[in-house]
Amino acid sequence: MVILNRRPPMATMIHAESVSPTQLKDNGFIEIQELSNGAKPALLVVYGEGQESIVSVIADVLGQSWELTTSVQEAKAGLDSIIYGISSVLAGSQLDGWDHSRLVINAHCVDGGHALDESLTTRCDYEYLYTKSPFFRRDVARFLSFVLGQISHHRDLTKKARTTLISTTFPDVHAALPNLDILSVGADAVEIRVDLLKEPLPDGSFSSIPSLKYVGEQVMLLRQRTELPIIYTTRCTKENGRFPMEDPSLFYEYLYRAIQWGCEYIDVELWLPEDIRRSLAERKGNSKIISAFHDFSGTFKWTSPEAQGLFERGAVYGDVVKMIALVNSIQDNYELEYFRSTIQSKYSHPPLSGLNMGPMGQLSRALNKVFTPITHPLLPMIAAPGQLSAAEINTALHSMGQMPKLDIYGIGSFRSTTQAMFFEKCFNELSLPHQFMFVERAPKGSIDAILRRPNFGGAYINPPLAASAPYLPTLSNAARAIGQVDTVLVRSEAGRPTFVGDNATWKGIRATLSRDFVPSAYSGRAALLLANAEADAAAAIFALKSLGIGPVYTIGFRTHGLLASEVEPVRSVEDVKRLEQPFVIISALPAEKSLLVVPLLKHYSVDGRNAGKSAGKVFVDLANGPRKGDPLAIAASSGWTAYGIADVSAWTTVETLRLLVGQNVPYDFVRLASGRGLF
Repeated sequence: MVILNRRPPMATMIHAESVSPTQLKDNGFIEIQELSNGAKPALLVVYGEGQESIVSVIADVLGQSWELTTSVQEAKAGLDSIIYGISSVLAGSQLDGWDHSRLVINAHCVDGGHALDESLTTRCDYEYLYTKSPFFRRDVARFLSFVLGQISHHRDLTKKARTTLISTTFPDVHAALPNLDILSVGADAVEIRVDLLKEPLPDGSFSSIPSLKYVGEQVMLLRQRTELPIIYTTRCTKENGRFPMEDPSLFYEYLYRAIQWGCEYIDVELWLPEDIRRSLAERKGNSKIISAFHDFSGTFKWTSPEAQGLFERGAVYGDVVKMIALVNSIQDNYELEYFRSTIQSKYSHPPLSGLNMGPMGQLSRALNKVFTPITHPLLPMIAAPGQLSAAEINTALHSMGQMPKLDIYGIGSFRSTTQAMFFEKCFNELSLPHQFMFVERAPKGSIDAILRRPNFGGAYINPPLAASAPYLPTLSNAARAIGQVDTVLVRSEAGRPTFVGDNATWKGIRATLSRDFVPSAYSGRAALLLANAEADAAAAIFALKSLGIGPVYTIGFRTHGLLASEVEPVRSVEDVKRLEQPFVIISALPAEKSLLVVPLLKHYSVDGRNAGKSAGKVFVDLANGPRKGDPLAIAASSGWTAYGIADVSAWTTVETLRLLVGQNVPYDFVRLASGRGLF
């Protein structure tokens, strides 16, 4: 269990948002949550018997020091910056009468040989379930980042023109794991249908309702294997599900536990009593509520006063309102679209996800833009009649003229052709009508000519283009500050196409840095950056500043302009000796010089001034090409969490696809396509 202070971490950092929403509203991109100046969460980790190691892991993920204690009050009075750990045996009774001034998170190792103490869970705000073998450190980082409010999938998804969810219909999540990366290509969230789970019993039969223990472990398994937000659904029997309706409090128990498990979305059916829906809304924390209504009667009319009334009821407690009806006529789709336009003109919030079920309603699945449920041929069954795959929806959109065929370009050197092959693979997997064209970087002026081609729909450029190019009238804040454009987007302005220069590389670096650490771990910490020139390191500096890093020390170059604030050059060996212990070291040196960083990695890992403290934290090597040695292996052996260019490139590819075609592709799918192991 973990006790956190409720004070939200607020902070100074570079404004990393891209150009104005009117220019980029059709694409998803990461928005940076501002954190406080050096503020660190205050936690008390209550661990199970023999599981005290989780204290040091959580502390490391948060970038903070830790101690063990025997008293909840002692931890409450202690420094916020210290992570305290206490045994669950000692903590239980001490939590009676807890004033909830701090968040309480019950952390339980499911394979630790000890049963979960339900009495502890009832006293807690959150519950973190994990496995010791295998252990997924990135899952700890994701969970803490979400419950602390430092990441918000919902905020990012509201910026996308279209969002989809893949509904897993497996009776056991284990069956989905081997193909999860492929199943979720094109999906923005993954739904777990709790009512479809089948918990085996000792006699060989299955439980009529899966236990909370079984459901919790299923959610844990799913979260360990996907970075997508999870939509937790308990569909009732009346609405094509299997959860009984006799006891509404059962829904509350299971839905509230989903909030405690850190699920990003919970599906709350509109038929539930208002006091239950209100209580869930009051206690939802950072989770979002999808208010759901389904009608299988075949008589529901979108033109009726009842339809607007249902939306208004759902909007009271819902962050998204989902309304779905079974229809028998193509006319019902046109009536739905009129209803949708009426709602959107009358209410700016919450967004409406409106669908018609059945063969006649498939048109509405293509036209809906908010959390359209999709299926996949590898799933054992469809979650609702008429459900389509992402590829089928894209094909339908193209046939209706809603997704015109565009030429997407890769402009660069020969070594970037691997990324070009991956783009083609994604286009085929998603049945996108676009044509991908790779063009070798040619003499000056040739890029301008490519941008002027009739069906130009966007491009990624490797190596990047100078942001001063005259044919790019609009730049994102990131591209302007970094001084480099690696992605060109096409947007409509006054009915005419205009080009927007953006930079996705910094997002790839930032996503890599926050893979195993929460964003606040970097706030106010020092970083050391090596490069031959500012241009080689600019994207890394921007990524570091987006996380609140400061100061940044540089070796081999000086910074100028927008990035120069709180960036200091290192001039001598004596300067190195006097530097603050760096939390991050990034090498942007070319491959043939990448070993020059090794002495620094070793120096800061064994520095006597840091005895008893965690030494190095994160090392990122951006070198691309053959090396004489292996800095990543040396860094790992010296205690650093090490990432290479393959990690950064994978995340950058994810971000580039979102920008260019508005489609989400999982990081693990990128790694699989590049021939790397998944886990």
